[in-house]
Amino acid sequence: MAKEETYYQYLERRGVSRRDFLKFCTVMAASLGLSAGSVPKIAEALETKKRIPVIWRHLVECTCCTESFIRSHHPIAADILLNMISLDYDETLMVAAGERAEEAARKSMEENKGNYILAVEGAVSTKDGGIYCVLGGRSSVEILKEEAKNAKAIIAWGSCAVNGCIAAANPNPSGSVPVQEIIKDKPIINVPGCPPIAEVMAGVITHLLTFDRLPELDREGRPKAFYGHRIHDKCNRRAYFDAGMFVESFDDEGAKQGWCLYKVGCKGPNTYNSCANMQWNGGVSYDIKSGHPCIGCSEKGFWDNTGGESFYTHLAEVPGMHIGMNVDKFGVAAVGAAAVGAAVHAGFSAFTKKAQDKAAKGGSDKDSLGG
Repeated sequence: MAKEETYYQYLERRGVSRRDFLKFCTVMAASLGLSAGSVPKIAEALETKKRIPVIWRHLVECTCCTESFIRSHHPIAADILLNMISLDYDETLMVAAGERAEEAARKSMEENKGNYILAVEGAVSTKDGGIYCVLGGRSSVEILKEEAKNAKAIIAWGSCAVNGCIAAANPNPSGSVPVQEIIKDKPIINVPGCPPIAEVMAGVITHLLTFDRLPELDREGRPKAFYGHRIHDKCNRRAYFDAGMFVESFDDEGAKQGWCLYKVGCKGPNTYNSCANMQWNGGVSYDIKSGHPCIGCSEKGFWDNTGGESFYTHLAEVPGMHIGMNVDKFGVAAVGAAAVGAAVHAGFSAFTKKAQDKAAKGGSDKDSLGG
């Protein structure tokens, strides 16, 4: 009976108010970059459509994507988000285990042939016949191919599934590869991040349910609504970058003043994600705002992009920057110029104040003499 319910009917049965439901629709419209006029369309879709059957498979990963997903604040995952889908299989969240769990996956594939979503968290181990990731006696490659065969679409959750992440980092002993290197004949939505933002994950599912199609994707298969801008573009420290005011070490005066973190390794100029505008933990903060440089976790090969050095080694260059000189030199020059300007301003202010004091004193003497 539950499988025949619409999303909204399921929410009603769980005691979710109409007000909270419409609030969720509004938040999702904003997250997807849609106009206020789209809110009724989202609401109508969720009121009339059946919940999406989802098989959520964990491969070579650490489960951080699921941990992020269940901490969504808009909406609260336990009350709304997990009710939005019919989560027929997820070994991390389901009660069943072993043969019963695998039977649930097989049953969902049979009953929803061509209509279920396959969500994959983790890279796919391919070396030595895939023996480095085996579930129920079968390799991750075998399981992925079987479950993808009749899926309507695939969502690759997190950087492991999208680009291999740490599992595929040099020297990659397990031969791990992203989902898109194995599955070539199905639409795939890549949602990178280590982990992705919970509300981004919610937005992807909302779009699928509302419009019954994939969201608009960029050339790397990422939803443009969430990966269309660099973190650098909307960073709260961007003004300091433009002014050439950089933190040189984590305990210097610039760090205390909240200056740009570029020189201590920030990858914001090269990283496409929604951290700066959506932020984490219900919009509380994100790494740069809290004082740590972005490590570029949503970009391909971010574990290997350090050149064998450290996450705190800064980028050689910043794409799209047209300041006309090396950033390192620019920072020194700009701060130096600011210091010179401050000194000149201070000297001029002192001179002006002295002249004013002298004039005032002279005026006071004159008044006294004339009294």
